[in-house]
Amino acid sequence: MVYKDYKKFLAEVLINEQQLSQRIAELGKQISEDYAGQDLLLVCVLRGGVMFLTDLMRSLDLPHMIDFMAISSYGVGARQTTGTVRITMDLTMDIYGRNVLVVEDIVDSGRTMASLLEVLSTRQPKSLKICTLLDKAARREVDIQLDYVGFNIEDKFV
Repeated sequence: MVYKDYKKFLAEVLINEQQLSQRIAELGKQISEDYAGQDLLLVCVLRGGVMFLTDLMRSLDLPHMIDFMAISSYGVGARQTTGTVRITMDLTMDIYGRNVLVVEDIVDSGRTMASLLEVLSTRQPKSLKICTLLDKAARREVDIQLDYVGFNIEDKFV
């Protein structure tokens, strides 16, 4: 569904609502199977990841907790990352010895995610994986492992 106020700004629909719902359900099922019998902490990267996180949580069939981080790698008014990551809001929970799944809306260059993983890995989680709704691999500058991907998309502004 596209709200009428946004239609004038929209060139095309890349993924329709049915495709989105179905894929998120598939991701939730896979994550639930992979973490069955284990504790899982979902770390949402604000702000873009929050809607995806909400839908993903509904599709999980296992106990989990959530926490949030806000990071920035974009200058004021910029559409391109600077490569320098600032944590503007840190986690409230300790991740030491925990299974952590970072939930993000989109990964493109990979620089921001690589920096975030570097920060989180120093906190010694039991496992640290990534779930992204959108993967824009054509823009990848850093080799990172995306463990759960909703959709691979072309290099378009979304």
